[in-house]
Amino acid sequence: MDAFVTIVRGGTLAVLTGAGMSTDSGIPDYRGEGAPARTPMTYSQFLESAEYRKRYWAGSHLGWRAFSAARPNGGHRALATLEEHGITNGVVTQNVDGLHVAAGSTKVVDLHGSMDRVRCLDCGQYFARSAVAESLEAANPWLTSVDAGALGPDGDATPQALHDFFVPTCTVCGGILKPDVVFFGEFVPVERFAEARALVRSADALLIAGSSLVVNSGIRLLEVALRGKSPVVIVNRGVTKGDTRATLKIDAGTTDTLEELTRRLVS
Repeated sequence: MDAFVTIVRGGTLAVLTGAGMSTDSGIPDYRGEGAPARTPMTYSQFLESAEYRKRYWAGSHLGWRAFSAARPNGGHRALATLEEHGITNGVVTQNVDGLHVAAGSTKVVDLHGSMDRVRCLDCGQYFARSAVAESLEAANPWLTSVDAGALGPDGDATPQALHDFFVPTCTVCGGILKPDVVFFGEFVPVERFAEARALVRSADALLIAGSSLVVNSGIRLLEVALRGKSPVVIVNRGVTKGDTRATLKIDAGTTDTLEELTRRLVS
């Protein structure tokens, strides 16, 4: 921890967070130790088949009920405090849970989108996920009595049965609705990655918290920091793809580590 404090003190820290950041809020990690094998739906599958969309929306809604009830943990609150005191310049997150904003962080780049928004793929109209969820339950009342099963880190779940499921459509144009998150096989929007890259470039150091860096977007931001000769600190339980390139690796949980960092830096 002393080495971590030394790197951070006197400069500005950019932060990249992954699924390990939210495990203490009850949202499981994709790749952490003991995580079950999962095969998430790909973007091409969602686009190509009404049956895939039916399966996705049924499972996603069941997961949303539990996912939306998650609350920020001490690590989220610690980062909000560090931002408040000018120690961080913001957070880039690979998570779609909205917990950084809920904790009080104001400069957040949702690299992979956010589950609280829904977008029409045809006309581009955005909707609140809560409004879509209400309409979906009204059209599919059986959903309220189905167990969500195993909640996934992206807010999906496996329903026990689909029955006759009504797939929501855009109320403006009748087009295909999709949660505003980046699916597997889908690219991060160019302007969103540019915003994240600018945040990393403008900081004196980069903290990567709770990410295994398996997803390409995370590695690309690590490389941005390294090209700028900024120190990189990784806090994660288990091995990450960036360990050998980091200035410092702390094999520990994000909540305890960030709370301790905040105690050391904020009087």
